[in-house]
Amino acid sequence: MVQAAVGFAQKNRARFVDELKSLLRIPSVSTLPEHAGDVRRAAEFVAAELRRIGMENVRLIETETKEHPDGHPLVYADWLHAAPAADGKPKPTVLCYGHYDVQPPDPLDEWKSPPFEPEERDGNLYARGAVDDKGQMWMHVKALESLMSAGGGKLPVNVRVIVEGEEEVGGEGIAQFVREHGDQLKADVALVSDTEMFAPELPTLCVGLRGMIYTEIEARGARTDLHSGMYGGAAPNPFVALAQIIAKLKDADGKILIPGFYDKVQKPTDAELKAWKALPFDEEHYRETEVGSSSLTGEPGYSVLERTWARPTLDVHGMPGGFTGAGAKTVIPARALAKASMRLVPDMTPAEAFAQFKAYVESICPKGIVLDVRLIHSGDPIVVSTDNAFIRAATEAMREVFGKETVFVRGGGSIPIVGDFERELKVPTVMMGFGLPDDNLHAPNEKFHLANFHRGIESIVRFFGAVGA
Repeated sequence: MVQAAVGFAQKNRARFVDELKSLLRIPSVSTLPEHAGDVRRAAEFVAAELRRIGMENVRLIETETKEHPDGHPLVYADWLHAAPAADGKPKPTVLCYGHYDVQPPDPLDEWKSPPFEPEERDGNLYARGAVDDKGQMWMHVKALESLMSAGGGKLPVNVRVIVEGEEEVGGEGIAQFVREHGDQLKADVALVSDTEMFAPELPTLCVGLRGMIYTEIEARGARTDLHSGMYGGAAPNPFVALAQIIAKLKDADGKILIPGFYDKVQKPTDAELKAWKALPFDEEHYRETEVGSSSLTGEPGYSVLERTWARPTLDVHGMPGGFTGAGAKTVIPARALAKASMRLVPDMTPAEAFAQFKAYVESICPKGIVLDVRLIHSGDPIVVSTDNAFIRAATEAMREVFGKETVFVRGGGSIPIVGDFERELKVPTVMMGFGLPDDNLHAPNEKFHLANFHRGIESIVRFFGAVGA
């Protein structure tokens, strides 16, 4: 079945790409209310395709949380008829996860082609969501179609599919569903393709992710905006207060100054550090081609990979408010806002990290300012054991496709649902991603290398076959 499925996928490469382009044309930006209809349209597109290829019980599941009362729907499907093994034991169930929502495309003037008009250039497909995560999610769908076609409507394993539309805004809807209805997602392993390969042509499994907490700090001073000529020197300025607070969050070397923040940081194992040192990593190339800055920053004494994979961080993302229009307006704003996040590593917890952050920020609040420190969303850090049959199946599948041994890495980003799967469903997650470091996730000119799209489909086909065997 596997070889026939691979042949089907190779024969239908052009159609698979055209279908992906149709999905990419839907501007399913989950964070913008004006795109709510587009987000639902993308969900319906995915559901229709799952239904067409032969998946069963396909439905949209509405979500509603305190943060998002009008949440975007989940897409669910399953096929649970895999023939038992020769010894009579049931075949494993694989839970396939992905997301169909995307980041906003701004700034639009930096795109070489329109973000929602997919364009092929130099072997890549450019569009918002091409690699994060529509393209990678579509690999799952097309691998299932290929196996269904080769197997006469049957699969070598039992499969459940859950695709969400709120990953880019925190994933609270699916987290709540997993907590409250985990029995509907019962599985032996979860498969997630929302990560990247360490380098081109190097098959990679991600076995660790940093967690995160995303926060807002609101600073309030006077009752209303004030004229800086009449009140400057007497009235507190919330923007200055936020600048003073932010300046005290880290020292000049990048060390976070929140008391107790590093107390529970778990160090990587010696074996992990040895493996990371053996990876083909050029720090200067990384600085120039990926970061694009004059120098790299961070805690002294740690390599770049350690700083981005195994150390906690704190970053400020924006300070909306006040006057930012053309010309001049001499106003002291009554209110200012800063958005800040922290990346967490094992064994830190979002609840404790946020409590430490909030207490510290409030302790350094300048005179005359009232603060409101809010948690927007969070996710747990995770490290997956490589000593299980599913990781071995994924490793073998990728080795067959790429002709090279698979490397294990951690990722600096966060996929909160992976922690939910481990905590609520008690299943390991295989993070088999096919993006590349220069794919411009969340940035203009996002792309997916088309060769990796096709090799991803074949790898997932072979993974299902290995798990079924």
